[in-house]
Amino acid sequence: MILKAKGRGKGKVRVTFALASTPAEAILVAGDFNGWEAGTPLKRQKDGSWKAALELPAGARYQFRYLIDGARWENDPAADASGRSSG
Repeated sequence: MILKAKGRGKGKVRVTFALASTPAEAILVAGDFNGWEAGTPLKRQKDGSWKAALELPAGARYQFRYLIDGARWENDPAADASGRSSG
């Protein structure tokens, strides 16, 4: 799931990337907003969920995925658009 709120800077939006409780040692979010590089680490919350917040330019659309334990890529099922074809 992603949550959006007004960012601190002009023309920015604060995007919180969140995953429900997932068994993992580390989860990163990577996308075209960071050149698909190593990614931003999500922090495990007390309830077992994972979260990370980034300030991104408002009005833009980004592709992103989660990298779990450095070995498995996963899409966010609650993303605005999954990019999956239906046929």
